[in-house]
Amino acid sequence: MIKQPICIALFAALTIAVTGAFAQETPESPLTVDGATTIDAHQAKELHDRGVAFVDVRTPELWEAAHIPGAHFLEFFNDFNEASLLEIGAKDGEVVIYCAGPSCKRSSKACAKAAAWGFQKVYYFRGGFPEWQAAGYPTDPP
Repeated sequence: MIKQPICIALFAALTIAVTGAFAQETPESPLTVDGATTIDAHQAKELHDRGVAFVDVRTPELWEAAHIPGAHFLEFFNDFNEASLLEIGAKDGEVVIYCAGPSCKRSSKACAKAAAWGFQKVYYFRGGFPEWQAAGYPTDPP
């Protein structure tokens, strides 16, 4: 039979181990998405200047506060689907998808869906709007 102090020590060690494992997990989005090309702010700006379609999958509140000029708003959970993406561009056209930066997983999930739907030139702007803004690029509203 295990004595009480040993049980308490085992429970404490197990609690610390489990808590430590969860603390090491990061809520960040993946660095890459299968079927998409990961880009940074500089590359995003070049694509923007060429007229490539941008899709913002953030929340309505963030969209209304500011967004990349000319971007299309498709809130990820309610508006982002194959039909709505096809209204923006063809499956063989280019599309940049962004959200609220590395701590937001919406753009990675949206890129994965777009690739699965057969969109061939999907750009995953992982740094998203915060990286765009930090680079000093224009926003709407300014």
